[in-house]
Amino acid sequence: MDSRAPLFTPVLIGGCIIIMICFAIRASFGVFQIPIAEEFGWLRAEFSLAIAIQNLAWGIGQPLFGAIAERFGDRRAIVLGALLYATGLVFSAHAITPGQHQLLEILVGFGIAGTGFGVILALVGRSASDKNRSVALGIVTAAGSAGQVVGPPLAEGLMGVIPWQGVFLVFAGMILASLLALPLLRAPKPGGKAELEESMGEILGKAFRDPSFTLIFVGFFSCGYQLGFVTAHFPAFVTELCGPIAPGSMLHDIGITSTSALGAVAISLIGVANIAGTICAGYLGNRFPKKYLLAGIYVGRTLAAGIFILLPITPISVIVFSVVMGSLWLATVPLTSGLVGYIYGMRYMGTLYGIVFFSHQLGSFLGVWLGGWLYDIYGDYTAVWWVGVAVGALSAVVHLPVKEVPLRNRAPAAAAA
Repeated sequence: MDSRAPLFTPVLIGGCIIIMICFAIRASFGVFQIPIAEEFGWLRAEFSLAIAIQNLAWGIGQPLFGAIAERFGDRRAIVLGALLYATGLVFSAHAITPGQHQLLEILVGFGIAGTGFGVILALVGRSASDKNRSVALGIVTAAGSAGQVVGPPLAEGLMGVIPWQGVFLVFAGMILASLLALPLLRAPKPGGKAELEESMGEILGKAFRDPSFTLIFVGFFSCGYQLGFVTAHFPAFVTELCGPIAPGSMLHDIGITSTSALGAVAISLIGVANIAGTICAGYLGNRFPKKYLLAGIYVGRTLAAGIFILLPITPISVIVFSVVMGSLWLATVPLTSGLVGYIYGMRYMGTLYGIVFFSHQLGSFLGVWLGGWLYDIYGDYTAVWWVGVAVGALSAVVHLPVKEVPLRNRAPAAAAA
């Protein structure tokens, strides 16, 4: 790949469009927690479990869609993902029982896997030069954050004029419309001669025997736990526990007059801050060891969550937490995916990152489901927050021993150690 290749390519632009729409919808599910529970008289854990299953299906589907993209082509994998995503949303609009929602979220989760980070990051990574790769991964991740900025407020606004069922149908149409960006997604075949000669089985075997791959897998768990919990429960958390928004305050003057509106805006603020955070992470990933940057991000998240839950929950603390957490939100994604590609090569990055991402989604499943379950038991989210603090600290530690050296450049004994 020519090191003078431009940063902004058609592949990067098309990938950003699809990721933005995918994540605008995915990030809005927490806004539906209270309306759906109130309409059907469900416990909070019922719809929480549906979102948790979505995250788990996303994690299971990610390595599968990575392998589909590498075997049959990226664009075919994306089309399949979009169709599953839209189908799940359409049928969810007509679901009336917890079991129906929970089953249909499997389709949505697999749809996110086909239109989300695993396929798109691998595609963008292969199309970028070595010089631009880390920044390009940061930019496409930031596009997901841009979707998060508009998704929750859009869902909240639409529910002001149409039922939540209609919002699901609108979102299904948006997913299908994202396929208009497919003609932009043409990337070269990945890897040099040595990589192309290796089979997927050989690469997977080497990765599974490498302790660094296990450490990366374990470390990504807390990222999923924290993101899953906050995305699914933070709007409801803010709605119920945040202090009132005073008339005449700046928030009140700009139209944020209720804690429910603040909850939706908080998710958007996280997305806004993360646009800068992910691009910065991608930039720094070209200049500093990615494992140390990841450890630093997890330390920052741990401190932010611990301080937030210890202080009174006020509109100001919600905004400050959203901005701080947002700057660290998806900053792990370009660094983790870049670390996988750097150590194990670009040829099967989609599959390998998909396997690592499964750990992320196990964490998401636990964060979302545990949030609803413990809420129904204790009536608040305090215990779930402290679990997040603990797993964040663990992730900061486990990244430190990772050997950030291409596997093919290691001595045979060192690679097997």
